[in-house]
Amino acid sequence: MILPSVMDAIGDTPLVSLDRVVAELGLSGRILAKLDYLLPGFSKKDRAARAIIEAARASGDLRAGQPVVELTSGNMGTGLAIVCGVLGHPFIAVMSAGNSPERARMMRALGAEVVLVPQAEGSRAGEVSGTDLALVEEAAQRLTAERDAFRADQFTRAGNPEAHFHGTAPEIWAQSGETVSVFADFAGSGGTLAGCAAYLAPRGVRCYAVEPTGAEAIAGGDRSTPAHPIQGGGYDMDDLTHLKSTDLAGTVSVSGDEAREHARHLARSEGIFGGFSSGANLAAAAQLLRGPERGGTIAIVICDSGLKYLSTDLGEPTP
Repeated sequence: MILPSVMDAIGDTPLVSLDRVVAELGLSGRILAKLDYLLPGFSKKDRAARAIIEAARASGDLRAGQPVVELTSGNMGTGLAIVCGVLGHPFIAVMSAGNSPERARMMRALGAEVVLVPQAEGSRAGEVSGTDLALVEEAAQRLTAERDAFRADQFTRAGNPEAHFHGTAPEIWAQSGETVSVFADFAGSGGTLAGCAAYLAPRGVRCYAVEPTGAEAIAGGDRSTPAHPIQGGGYDMDDLTHLKSTDLAGTVSVSGDEAREHARHLARSEGIFGGFSSGANLAAAAQLLRGPERGGTIAIVICDSGLKYLSTDLGEPTP
């Protein structure tokens, strides 16, 4: 089958059983991994990027040839660079300088203009905090006004969770033979978790938000150490629009070291080279199978590719 554009390759990713990792970690139950790192932009955000832009064009909110601006850690920006390139919209990605440089390079290669925003005083490269994100948001608002641009705004646009309600979740449900009992996802904008929960929770699936240890805003827990290496989420934000009415069974906290360790397990035992958030999802699934969801079938998303983190210590040998 020949597709009319690469946009038509967004969706229908494989679901893989992580039997080797489950045995290696001595877990009771099953973990199924949705390989969204195989999408054209190497991340799950391709789905939301396509949905938001298509909806805006259909409604007239986005005019032909009008520029698009978005705040991004790199993944949403990559998805938007692809979609905007195909549909003829200049794209300006606004990103914290704390994110891995591979992401900016990939967006530029796809034709995006990338505006890097310096981190807040005291921040460390590779650890983007809510304070850093606020600086990026300020710059994105300014550029949207200056360029007479459409703001994609993944944190509020309904297309974000709708992409996962209509795509990711029903794909998981069908591919698993309707056997999934639990879904867990690391929360960035909250779109994946909200959309999947809206579809899966009414079918009896218990859904959990995954957060970094020390930045547990959704749980209302420990918020003493918001800096962490899990890029693309865990911004210590307790007012995520997409999660306001989401039916959650609970939350799971994962440290940066746990995310890194479990991403390495994925790569070396399963041949799946995901990023930090993918490792966080696996670590959360392992916690759940050792605790309240022992014996269950947990679905997680491999959010993005480890290729976007080659400048970090993610792929280095375990000390």
